Amino acid sequence: MSTITSRLAAAPISWGVCEVPGWGYQLEADRVLSEMTALGITATEFGPAGFLPEQATERAEVLKRHNLQAIGGFFPVILHDAAKNPLQAVSAELDAYQAAGASIMVLAAETGVAGYDQRHELDAEGWNRFGRNLDAIVKAAADRGIQAVVHPHVGTMIETTSDVNRVLNDTAANLCLDTGHLLIGGTDPGQLVRDYASRIGHTHLKDVRKAIAERVQNNEISYTDGVKTGMYVPLGQGDVGIAGIVRDLLAAGYGGWFTMEQDTILESEPADDGPVRDVRQSVAFLRELEAGLAT
Repeated sequence: MSTITSRLAAAPISWGVCEVPGWGYQLEADRVLSEMTALGITATEFGPAGFLPEQATERAEVLKRHNLQAIGGFFPVILHDAAKNPLQAVSAELDAYQAAGASIMVLAAETGVAGYDQRHELDAEGWNRFGRNLDAIVKAAADRGIQAVVHPHVGTMIETTSDVNRVLNDTAANLCLDTGHLLIGGTDPGQLVRDYASRIGHTHLKDVRKAIAERVQNNEISYTDGVKTGMYVPLGQGDVGIAGIVRDLLAAGYGGWFTMEQDTILESEPADDGPVRDVRQSVAFLRELEAGLAT
């Protein structure tokens, strides 16, 4: 996988498909996957539970029908609760990953509260339990040929720079570099690449308007309202500095996937092109960036 476009993947969240109850209108999988293929995209993340069949072989068959390679995807799991065994939930999902040939499990450290509009803190005991569970999942996934990475994400247990540093310093887990969520949480994604490129196992390329992201970070508006306000934009049209981040990743020898994500909320079924219009612009941006790197 030597080029950007040869390891370019899509994600259903760019079509407004999300695991959060009441997030918005949810498009059918056939439409989303067909539009991915029409854009020349050859790989995708799974999307939330219920978007694709739960049964492993059926899930693999749906993606094969659309000529899409499964790379894995976003998987919310509670890691800090003594009453829950996260390995049970993860083990069942790993079955589907193996059946579809997926290689990346992107762990979101759920708080236990639906949605991403609340911030939670852990005490020392909670962090220790979190770290033990995380390392156990990383090992269980690795034993099956799958890399489990941690996704810093607004409204989860890993949101702020301090949280990210705990993962890097206290666990063996690699990170999913989500350029948008890192920025909203107060971490400079470009600096993270420069400092910890070897700990980046997967990438979610998001571009955001910094002015709106700062309002979310300062609790002036909720994360959901930030999305509704247009915080996320096509790649290259925001303030993240996507081109420089991609260049630095490539220079550091990053060999993983580039998943395009533009968190979107739909009020109803689109009467026009809908979300694919913005995804098309993101694809064009990355192809243009790749062409510039080749000259």
